[in-house]
Amino acid sequence: MDVLALLMAALSGILMALQGSLNSALGKAVGLLEATFIVQVVGSISGGALLLVGLGRGSLLNYGKAPWYTYLGGLLGVAIVYLVVSAIAQAGVANATTAIILGQVITAAVVDYFGWFGVEQVPFSLWKGLGILLMAAGAWLLLSR
Repeated sequence: MDVLALLMAALSGILMALQGSLNSALGKAVGLLEATFIVQVVGSISGGALLLVGLGRGSLLNYGKAPWYTYLGGLLGVAIVYLVVSAIAQAGVANATTAIILGQVITAAVVDYFGWFGVEQVPFSLWKGLGILLMAAGAWLLLSR
C-alpha cells in the first residue's frame, strides 16, 4: 500500500471536515443553496486559475473521451456541498462527519466489489465486512447521546 496516497487521503479528510465547517458557517450567513452556489463558483475559479498557471497535467480538449456518466460528478458535487452544509448545521461537525465517513466507506466497498466506473474490482472479504461493522458500531457510539 502506498503510504503517500494514504497520507493524501487523510489530508483530504481533514480538509473535508474544515470545508464542511466553513461551508456551514457560510450557509448560516447567506442560505444553503446560496452557499452551495458560492462554493462551486469559488472552486471553479480556483481550478481555472490553477490551469491557467500551467499546473494541469492533462488536456481539456480530451473532454469528449470521458464517458458521459463521469460528468455527473459535477452534479454530485453540488448535492454533496448542499447536504453537508445542511447536515453540519443540524447535527454538528463530528456527528455529520461520522455519518459521512460511514456512508463513504460502505459505498466505496460496493463500488470496489462491482468494479463500477472503471475501477479495479476488489473482492469483499470477511475482514472487510467486520471492519465495516466495527466502524458502524463506532459511529453508533459517537452518535449516541
